[in-house]
This record gives sequence, structure tokens and C-alpha cells, in this order.
Amino acid sequence: MKWLSSALLLPLMAHAGEIPVAPRAEMPDPLSWGSLLQLGLGLALVVGLILLLGWLVRRVNGASASGQGMKVLAALPLGQRERAVLVQVGQEQLLLGVAPGRVSLLKHFDAPVVDSEAVRGSMFAERLQQAIGRGGPQ
Repeated sequence: MKWLSSALLLPLMAHAGEIPVAPRAEMPDPLSWGSLLQLGLGLALVVGLILLLGWLVRRVNGASASGQGMKVLAALPLGQRERAVLVQVGQEQLLLGVAPGRVSLLKHFDAPVVDSEAVRGSMFAERLQQAIGRGGPQ
């Protein structure tokens, strides 16, 4: 019996220095419906996350600067941190100077000077120059 156990263990001892190799797992087909569905869902998740973060940033920063009865018509940068902002409250328009920690009334317009639909970038600067040059009531 002893010789039988030695005979059975002999091949194992001869291969003791070798590392057993596990059989290779089959790789799934990258163009299968399951893989494409997983890719599409991952992409939709990332795009949805980007849109959600964009909405949150706008919400926190207050990108929509309009409230009930108040609307920011335009803003003109005057310096690195200073701006002139034209705000409409009802039928009146106010020209405000905005600086860090300070907001000053520069000019008060009883009648609308600038149409909120027509205000666009450099056009605002030209109309602002004309409105200030008129010398209306402050």
C-alpha cells in the first residue's frame, strides 16, 4: 500500500516546481446587445450628471437674474470687478454701478430708455451713452 501512494505522488512531486495555470475565461463580445446597452446606459448617466450639475451651478449662482417685476436688462463691465447694470422695475429703468460690496444708483429713468428685447452687447453701450447724454431727471 505504501508503494501505491508513492507511485501516485511521484508525478505530483515531479511537477511541484511548475505553477498551475487556470483555464482562460471567455471574453464577452464587445458588440453584443448587452455590451451596447451597458455602454448606452453609462453614457446617459454621465450626460444626465453633467446636465444636473449645470442646472445646480446656475441655480446657486443665480444666473437667471430676474424676479417678480424686476429684470436685469444688460450689464457693461467697467473694470476688473466693476459693472454698470441696467435694471427694469415696472416701467422704470435704473442704471446701477455694481462693485464688490457696493451698489450705487447712477441714473434713474422714469420712462423705458432701452427696450428689453433690443438690448444686445455693444448696442447696450451705445444706448447707455445716449441715455446719459440726454440729462433727464435723476
